[in-house]
Amino acid sequence: MQALRTVYDPEIPLNIYDLGLVYEVDVGDASAVHVRMTLTAPGCPVAGSLVQEVHDRVRSVPGVTRVKTELVWDPPWTRERMSMEAQLELGLL
Repeated sequence: MQALRTVYDPEIPLNIYDLGLVYEVDVGDASAVHVRMTLTAPGCPVAGSLVQEVHDRVRSVPGVTRVKTELVWDPPWTRERMSMEAQLELGLL
């Protein structure tokens, strides 16, 4: 989770974890990690680079042997997925 909190959405100055873009992190056998994530909108111009950055950051965690980063659109992202801290920082509460 710490590695994911170092990845920031380029359009919203918050990390992707607190934005609620990370739907699931599963650590399996032999420290293989599967990350299911989304973006705020399907037409996001940085989709490829942001998913690659997530992959690279998780892969750099000591002990992680393999990473699968999956971009999903269901369920769609909504601001309700954001952490309370993120909503406060953006003035949404």
